[in-house]
Amino acid sequence: MSTPPVGSKAAPLQHRQLLRICAVYRLAIALVLLGVFYSDLGAGALGGFSPALFLYTLVVYILLNFGWLVFLRKSAYRARRTQIGIMLGSDILAFLLLIEASGGLNSGLGYLLLINCSIGSILLDRRMGAFFAAIASLGVIGLQLFNLMSGRGTTQDIVAAGGLGLLLFATVSALQYLSARIRSANLRAELQSRQAAHLQRLAEQIIERMDTGVLVLGTSGKPELINQAAERLLGPQLQADKAPPDGLCRSIGAWRSKKTPGHALLQGENGVELHLNFADLRHDSGSSTLVFVEDNRKLTEAAQKLKLASLGHLTASIAHEVRNPLAAISHAAQLLSESSHLRQEERHLTDIICRQSQRVNQIIENVMQLSRRRAGDPQEYDLTAWLEQFIQDFRAGTTGGDEIELELPEAPLRTRFDAAQMAQVVTNLTENALHHSQIATGRRHAAICAYYNPQRDCTQLDIKDSGPGVPEAHRSKIFEPFFTTGNKGSGLGLYIARELCEANKTNLYHCRSADNKSCFRIEFVHAFSVS
Repeated sequence: MSTPPVGSKAAPLQHRQLLRICAVYRLAIALVLLGVFYSDLGAGALGGFSPALFLYTLVVYILLNFGWLVFLRKSAYRARRTQIGIMLGSDILAFLLLIEASGGLNSGLGYLLLINCSIGSILLDRRMGAFFAAIASLGVIGLQLFNLMSGRGTTQDIVAAGGLGLLLFATVSALQYLSARIRSANLRAELQSRQAAHLQRLAEQIIERMDTGVLVLGTSGKPELINQAAERLLGPQLQADKAPPDGLCRSIGAWRSKKTPGHALLQGENGVELHLNFADLRHDSGSSTLVFVEDNRKLTEAAQKLKLASLGHLTASIAHEVRNPLAAISHAAQLLSESSHLRQEERHLTDIICRQSQRVNQIIENVMQLSRRRAGDPQEYDLTAWLEQFIQDFRAGTTGGDEIELELPEAPLRTRFDAAQMAQVVTNLTENALHHSQIATGRRHAAICAYYNPQRDCTQLDIKDSGPGVPEAHRSKIFEPFFTTGNKGSGLGLYIARELCEANKTNLYHCRSADNKSCFRIEFVHAFSVS
């Protein structure tokens, strides 16, 4: 089994840096020794016993270190432990020869072994570090014994060699202990770094999926962080390399100048009123602005729902109680209209009673439907296939004079909704489109268009008509209960449609389409990848 290279994923980055320093040091110390050998400083000390052996050993050592440095540079300072062991062994052999050529330990070259063995103990494991320290110690002691036996050494040289050996073992042991502590600290730091990176990615995903918009503006005023909700609420023009909308800048400027509290209202895209909350984020390079963006409509509707909850129970009870006497009135009017003694004016009055009774009964039915509405059960559907089936069912229930134009993309649109509730919404909007087109052009025509909007990262469904559209004065009221501009409607259709859309986590609003037609748009918040 081969050993992993130093500097790979199996070894810390510090080992690669140490390996580079060691390679440069080995070549530098060899060149320094060569320079000292040829200078007056080393006369008699370096190579004094055998100048030829000293010179040849040093030249080979320089060439070997130069080749080792070139190899490490090409491999990005990655080397296997076996290669490091061979180089450390060559260091020990080279210095033993240089010590012998210089006449023994009196030259001071033996202490250079401390540095090489110390570096080896850090780059290699504990056993290999101790092994090379033992080899160096035995080599030095053996060399002094050989000199003693040949008559060129003394017993003091043996003592010095033993002291150097003990110093080698002590240095290597101390460095191995410190290295183990450093490795342990680096491992803990790496684990903490990975955990912090994991938590950061988790926080980014949570922020990205939040329904509340989160926007961070840097000291330059440009966005540093934008989540999907902020892009959806503030519009696609909000980009990281551009300044935010003017309305948002003015609100932040007023808050910074202490003219307004830490919140403001802003008119967003599609006429949605946005509630902004500001916070100051201070850091070393200045301060950033944290902006929370919420759809104020949801906040007001949450408060309104609390009021309507109790009112709904009361309304349902009243509707139930009114239903029985209303049925009696309608039945009596029908019986009265069948009388042969009624004049034309009296028959006209009974017709009015019957029509208005039916209208009131329809209002009661809508109120009862709201009180009995079940919770939604959204499931994943292909919107294109669902719309094709919906159009077939819708046309089967009409007289055949309706013109419905269906525009669908070739690719499927995956999203989530409750099929029964969404069918009720689209049916209501389609019937309204047919009705207003007939009033404006005399033709019952409607266009249904589904597509994916990459700017808002969601699927959209448009129901368009050929009418003049909703007047500006009525746009803020069309989804209110019992609001109607006609004399036949109950004013609950659009209100129920929006309630059902909100139950399916979708947005319903009125706008002008790309071809400038009156359009009710359903925006599916939950987007899926196109399969």
